[in-house]
Amino acid sequence: QVQLVESGGGLVQAGGSLRLSCAASGRILSINAMNWYRQGPGNQRELVASITSGGSTNYADSVKGRFTISRDNAKNVYLQMNSLKPEDTAVYYCNVRVLTTLLQTYDGWGQGTQVTVSS
Repeated sequence: QVQLVESGGGLVQAGGSLRLSCAASGRILSINAMNWYRQGPGNQRELVASITSGGSTNYADSVKGRFTISRDNAKNVYLQMNSLKPEDTAVYYCNVRVLTTLLQTYDGWGQGTQVTVSS
């Protein structure tokens, strides 16, 4: 099975920066896509950023120019968040879609990490 461990959340003032990390482990043959979602108070869960195995990225309009998703050669994905705004306050969730075998895919979720941005 696949496990995801998130870290990097916390409290920051508006205009500050945070870097979220997500480490994937388990029986992973390859990673097809890695994503960050968030759910703020009173809001629906929204896709914030995604990155494919080929390195192609996509962002929600609300974070374009401020957030950057990236990955390393290990099974890790990162979300660099700059120029944070109070409306960025949310629980951020790491999501990965992986091949566990040549015949099986798996869609995994982390437990979430809280990001709070003060005015």
